[in-house]
Amino acid sequence: MQNHRIRSLVAASLLLASGLPLGYAKQSGATAAPAAHSFPSTKLRTARASSTDLEVGGELAGLPPGTTRYITREDLLTLPQVTYTVSDDSNFAGPTKISGVSLKDLAQSLSAAPQADLVVAICDDKYRANYPREYVAAHHPLLVLTVNGQPPAGWPKDSEGHGYDMGPYMISHPEFKPSFKLFSHEDEPQIPWGVVRIEFRNENVAFGAIRPRGSHAAEPQVNAGYRIAQQNCFRCHSMGREGGQKSGITWLALAARAANSPEYFAAYVRDPKSRNPHAEMPGNSGYDDATIGALIAYFRTFSSHSPERKP
Repeated sequence: MQNHRIRSLVAASLLLASGLPLGYAKQSGATAAPAAHSFPSTKLRTARASSTDLEVGGELAGLPPGTTRYITREDLLTLPQVTYTVSDDSNFAGPTKISGVSLKDLAQSLSAAPQADLVVAICDDKYRANYPREYVAAHHPLLVLTVNGQPPAGWPKDSEGHGYDMGPYMISHPEFKPSFKLFSHEDEPQIPWGVVRIEFRNENVAFGAIRPRGSHAAEPQVNAGYRIAQQNCFRCHSMGREGGQKSGITWLALAARAANSPEYFAAYVRDPKSRNPHAEMPGNSGYDDATIGALIAYFRTFSSHSPERKP
């Protein structure tokens, strides 16, 4: 359920303010930036004027919840910037110089804190990458504005060789070190490209849609499956209005398959094309039986809410 197409953001005390550790600038070549500041809502536009405008929504400071606005690339460049060389981002063929705005600073500038503790990046193909507060603190994700000093028109094409443009925005990290592991699922970098919208959301509301249900909800295996599905499956599969819309297979359809045909579910998760030659979902061939079992146990807590449907 992960998406490799999408696998598809500042020096001394300022690094602490942004959540980066002291000494990081020496390790990565990161440059300092001014402290984050509040971006005036009057500068947020009510309509898109350019394809490079970033759509923002959710909980915006000074605006009613659910409001959508647009911020120009030029205005994004007035926010605190950080520059570093990334060497472990699979979107690039080798070490690449990247500049942009950290998601932490972007949230502090635009969102209605403290309730907006989840940043969601939405791509042009309806894929969603979720950045809970814990992830932002651990990995310092960056909204990329320039690659090797170039705007999106000068960025390399997608790493899978399809010739896709990776703009208008993408997200990367200074360096990614997994912060957790559950069975054979390890914390994964959320590095989408083709990002067109950023939402500031309440984490409990967004993830509440897929919280385990029923009498087995508190079981450790179920909660492990929930954590795995939250990071992996929720990027492309939807539960009502929440979650990614890239896949036409809903959360409840996944639940029905896990409950009624666990063998099929396991085979599909590991190798989707073995069950559907037209499947676009990359496989999770490294998932062992314990990982699959946790996912099945988790999805079964929803199974009474949905008829069976094949992916």
